[in-house]
Amino acid sequence: MSNSNYQLDSIDQRILAYLVQNARTPFLEIARECGISGAAIHQRVKKLEDAGIIVGSQFLVRPQALGYNICAFIGVQLSEANMYNSVVETLMKIAEVVECHFVTGDYAVLLKVYCRDNDHLMSVLIDTIQNINGIAKTNTFMSLNHAFERQVYVKDKSIAKRGRK
Repeated sequence: MSNSNYQLDSIDQRILAYLVQNARTPFLEIARECGISGAAIHQRVKKLEDAGIIVGSQFLVRPQALGYNICAFIGVQLSEANMYNSVVETLMKIAEVVECHFVTGDYAVLLKVYCRDNDHLMSVLIDTIQNINGIAKTNTFMSLNHAFERQVYVKDKSIAKRGRK
């Protein structure tokens, strides 16, 4: 359920800032920092989830720890615009494809893929992606360095400045 009318107050902003910094921060710690009860934090987080503002929490695994040392972005041109849904449905079945975006510009679709090495990437491209009905052309960009990644901006800068764990 998503509620676009939900109005975030300053306490919601602080809760989100803590959770963005570390989703495993105990609710009681957040409650102490916000000056409200642990039960109130639970209720507010539940409301934020129900409103579709918080969409989950997860553990992130570094792909390199599993032997996936190549990160690449693949721009995909479709042979026909109406092929988008069927192409995406097929791409979803490819384990190496971890993100798929419908984009503007020269490509219809932008993919993020992880592969073990260059040979694996070449196989995913030639034997799998380029064989999908509806894909006319691909252009691959290899990532040389992942400089940073972060969550969307949260207004409570005081929490970020404290260098939370």
